[in-house]
Amino acid sequence: RMLTRTPSVVAQVFLLLSIVLVIAIAVIQINQQQILSPGLKYGIVFDAGSSRTTVYVYEWPAEKENDTGVVSQTFKCSVKGPGISSYESNPGALAKPFDDCLNKVKERIPVHLHKNTSVYLGATAGMRLLRLQNETAATEVLASIQNYFRAQPFEFRGAQIITGPEEGVYGWITANYLMGNFLERNLWRTWIRPYRKETMGALDLGGASTQISFIPEDSPENFNSTLQVKLYGYNYNVYTHSFQCYGRDEAEKRLLALLLQKSNTSSGVDNPCYPQNYNTTLTMKYFSGSLCTQSLRPANYYPNQLVNFHGTGDPGLCREMVSLLFNFTACRGREDCPFNGIHQPKVKGNFVAFSGFYYTINALNLSGHFSLADFNSSMWFFCSQSWAQLQLMLPKFEELYARSYCFSANFIYYLLVHGYNFDAETWPQIRFQKEVGNSSIAWSLGYMLSLTNMIPAEGKLIQLPLKPSLFAGLLIFLTATALLCLLFIVYLCIVSRNRKNISHVEHVFIPE
Repeated sequence: RMLTRTPSVVAQVFLLLSIVLVIAIAVIQINQQQILSPGLKYGIVFDAGSSRTTVYVYEWPAEKENDTGVVSQTFKCSVKGPGISSYESNPGALAKPFDDCLNKVKERIPVHLHKNTSVYLGATAGMRLLRLQNETAATEVLASIQNYFRAQPFEFRGAQIITGPEEGVYGWITANYLMGNFLERNLWRTWIRPYRKETMGALDLGGASTQISFIPEDSPENFNSTLQVKLYGYNYNVYTHSFQCYGRDEAEKRLLALLLQKSNTSSGVDNPCYPQNYNTTLTMKYFSGSLCTQSLRPANYYPNQLVNFHGTGDPGLCREMVSLLFNFTACRGREDCPFNGIHQPKVKGNFVAFSGFYYTINALNLSGHFSLADFNSSMWFFCSQSWAQLQLMLPKFEELYARSYCFSANFIYYLLVHGYNFDAETWPQIRFQKEVGNSSIAWSLGYMLSLTNMIPAEGKLIQLPLKPSLFAGLLIFLTATALLCLLFIVYLCIVSRNRKNISHVEHVFIPE
């Protein structure tokens, strides 16, 4: 009996110990695990505009939120020289200007992540115009870029010419993302969609085109220029339209061509939008060689012929000349059609105006929100200054921009008031802004956000106290030990019961 009892006690002790160890190991494995972030992902966007190329570096946590990365700008670099469309006659010369910025980018991104970092190049209105004018030249410029990036350590995803509506909607995404209209952190530091937060409209003024994008009050089905955007698990129907040839540079070229057309001579053309006493000589190709000025090109067009422009600094006449750049008759007085025969819903809510809008407003010594009356008085004062006075007024003086700010201000007035139908009441709802925090308001961030929808998320990395193979081995061993102990105890119980039964039977049949 003692022999039977001893193995039973040992088996019970081993059974209990196995169960305790299984529970203890499981608790340690669950409670002591460390959740590690899979780290950061990086993306590079080359914003190839009509007048310049800007490089942006973006980063976001690899695990993402509702299928979209929480993206932030970490670096910005302006490529020296003009926009890529200017290299139409020498595409091979594109590489050298890119090198300086890309070398700085390489230093900003950890070397071991270079091969997994995507690079995108998006070309805007300058290349859209070049493709319309000379498709072969546009293709050669893009091919030159492709060849350049193939020799770089990054994962090049292609150079493409984005459409006007895409440029508009990407700018809208950027503005609303930076203003916190898509995501915000709650008390527990997790990202959530803001409750009842309205989106903002976006106004972008580039060198060759301008874009307006907003969510209209009316049903989006009523408008052809509506794009559906999905971000952070929600859909947005955005009205957007891009006006080709209504960028700041191309609009001014049209003004110069118009002034020459109205003048009797090319030896001295008065320009009421240039400052008083400013004189410059431009080649006819500079302003009449563009596709936007083709209809204004003189019959005796000689690309290298020189034209002398003399600034008269007349704000009233400047505004009158700028009005001729807009076709208001095509709409025949319809309210939903401001100019050029384009159907547009009524502007609604707050807007942010960036790029060329901001730089012009900044030159007039204005910023943020202000009234239409303040804008008009600042513009009138600025346009009345002589060239010598302007050089003292502007904190950063560059001839190319300084001579054109008066024109830009009048063009912005006509575009916003007579083009998009902002008035004295709705004008203060426009905020003229360049960036939010360290991030520039530009279409490139919206482009990166949209692309992160297509980049697969990585799950969080979990670091465990025990390796999975060791943990599984211990569980199997201890479980098997517990089962064997249990079977042994059951066996001992059966043997003990059988012995008792035999003993009882023997006791019954013993004769008295």
